[in-house]
Amino acid sequence: MRLTTTTNVSVDGVMQGLGGSDEDRRGGFDRGGWALPLVDTETGNYLDQVYGGAAAFLFGRRTYEIFARSWGAMADMVKMPIGVALNSRPKYVVSTSLRDPRWAGTNVLTGDVAAAVRDLKARQDGTLLVPGSGVLVR
Repeated sequence: MRLTTTTNVSVDGVMQGLGGSDEDRRGGFDRGGWALPLVDTETGNYLDQVYGGAAAFLFGRRTYEIFARSWGAMADMVKMPIGVALNSRPKYVVSTSLRDPRWAGTNVLTGDVAAAVRDLKARQDGTLLVPGSGVLVR
């Protein structure tokens, strides 16, 4: 399995609050939703292909919770190509605090993260996609 990331980051290094004004307000962040106006048809189609081509998804806890509340729960988002991919394929979330994930198809990875990811890569073909998850990627 090939590990791939999708990272939306501004030129000045902002990775938070991409989708909505109230998505992630940590640290007094007040520019939520900054990325959405930048997504045109070409970008949307590309992202549909990237997510649609993933065999599984790997998340950090914070990104997982944001995605679960949107792509995993909102009827209009669940039906979109990205939502279909996310809801039909395995999801892995790295967390020391998440115990009972409610999004179907989710497994929590704890302990030695590098070893767990190596194991995932060895067991399955295709792409393991990491959406966002800045802390995990670092």
